[in-house]
Amino acid sequence: MRQRDIRAIVSIILILLIGGCLAWVGSHGSVEVYGWPLFAACGALAFLINWVAFIPSYVSQTEHYFDLTGTITYITLILFAGLANPEGDLRSLLLATLVILWALRLGSFLFRRVKRDGSDGRFDRLKPYWATFLMVWTLQGLWVFLTLACVLAAMTSSENVPLGAFAWVGVVVFFVGWGIEVAADSQKKTFRSDPSNRDRFIDTGLWAWLRHPNYFGEITLWVGLALVAFPTLYGWRYLALISPVFVYILLTRISGIPLLEERGEKKWGDEPAYQAYLERTSRLLPRPPRR
Repeated sequence: MRQRDIRAIVSIILILLIGGCLAWVGSHGSVEVYGWPLFAACGALAFLINWVAFIPSYVSQTEHYFDLTGTITYITLILFAGLANPEGDLRSLLLATLVILWALRLGSFLFRRVKRDGSDGRFDRLKPYWATFLMVWTLQGLWVFLTLACVLAAMTSSENVPLGAFAWVGVVVFFVGWGIEVAADSQKKTFRSDPSNRDRFIDTGLWAWLRHPNYFGEITLWVGLALVAFPTLYGWRYLALISPVFVYILLTRISGIPLLEERGEKKWGDEPAYQAYLERTSRLLPRPPRR
């Protein structure tokens, strides 16, 4: 077995261990289904969906359905948690509605983008090797489980807590973030549709206020969902608040902003206009554009 495959298998084991720890923590206070905590069952389902999708994707050597599978995983876990919990309440219905609204919009946007572009360059060096490619799909299962942890903790809770101020503040925060993300993606799509802008960086609209408005919106909406879920948490279940923290770390330290800024530096780093844009525009926190 090649060293690359061994590293990938070790990574898969570590990913599963992290998922197992999260399942154990979130299962405190969870209702049970056939003797299993519903929260843990949701985690197992997240991995299972991605492993099933991996098989035809590896055989066909395509990543076209990676983002779509992520969307399906989000929606399936939400529906499973909502339908399998006999203690379901208005909070669960509210959370399910918000997550499905977000997932359908973002998932369809990403799927159309990869179909339009023909491929996602991130996968070029991963697809040929089964262990490495499987590791990526396993990682997506953990990614969905971690991101949804706070929501799932609330939706699988054995106790019903009436909706209050936290919930309504959370809804407002969610829609502020969601609106910013939708507007930023729409502005960038319109900008790129103009052939004269194909090789230019966007610095108009929300992109003049901050360099990554879509990521700011994404982080904000998950903070909103955490606020809606917060009153149902206690004890070990407070660790489910890792959800918005994970989204922030993922987008600002791992796969989001660092990759895009590295790509931008390679493409436009020699342009004075691009350097001026970086200097005057906040990375993630909105501020009025300076000229």
